[in-house]
Amino acid sequence: MRRPSRPLLSLSVAGALSLGACVAASPPANTGTATTAANAGKPATPAGTAAPASAAPATAASAASGPDAAIRKAVASLAPDAKVASIRPTPVPGVVEVSTSNDTVYMTADGKYLLTGSLIEVATKRDLTEASKAIQRRALMKGLGPSQMIVFAPPKPKYTVTVFTDVDCGYCRKLHSQIADYNKAGIAVDYLFFPRTGIGSESYDKAVSVWCAPDRKQALTDAKLGKPLPARNCSNPVTMDYNLGLKFGVNGTPAIYAADGTQIGGYLSPAEMKAKLDAMAAKPAA
Repeated sequence: MRRPSRPLLSLSVAGALSLGACVAASPPANTGTATTAANAGKPATPAGTAAPASAAPATAASAASGPDAAIRKAVASLAPDAKVASIRPTPVPGVVEVSTSNDTVYMTADGKYLLTGSLIEVATKRDLTEASKAIQRRALMKGLGPSQMIVFAPPKPKYTVTVFTDVDCGYCRKLHSQIADYNKAGIAVDYLFFPRTGIGSESYDKAVSVWCAPDRKQALTDAKLGKPLPARNCSNPVTMDYNLGLKFGVNGTPAIYAADGTQIGGYLSPAEMKAKLDAMAAKPAA
């Protein structure tokens, strides 16, 4: 059984949102690439200033001898399977931001020291790390569509959130029990599956059975009420959702993201979620 990936470079893992989320189990570092829907059927809790544009991918030759060579060598020594997506400057002299497929950390430019955690701009109290991650998630969201989601939405939603959910997670069940109230507040919920116990687990199989049911929305509601579901199998996106969640950095469910890629929860009540979304909408664009 494969279990959800923790960040490849970060050595600490308990998320700040864990009080409002079911925490994911720890997996091996190498999680592989996303599986297509066709073969996924059965084997499964404040934006800052925008960072500079991502560095262009380096060729093997340039990576070995370019200005970032020491950083890439250090990353390879810590996590051989990690692929560096970008190396960008930060407001801190001598410190750069290093992004991989599912982690963001900081390193000194000579590659000798690694820093994990959030980079906060004290004067504005802005989380620059979350801002950078939101940009990456927003790019990933562009590839999503209704064919990969189970959507609960009011006729004219004011807001849309993307929620990675686990059928068996208590906080996920609490959120879904209030789905009508989120919709009444003008919030559409786009569900993606993230079985915390991994691909091939009982929770994964339940997610597949939900997706393959004639009425997915009713099947998801029944599953979250603990009702037994007929075991089904079909072409499904559950493995694809799970791997996308790893790229988002999900380490607990529900993991809730606003349309701009910012993570706003763990579990939030309908009133709390609307208040957060209203506050974000009221802020001037960065």
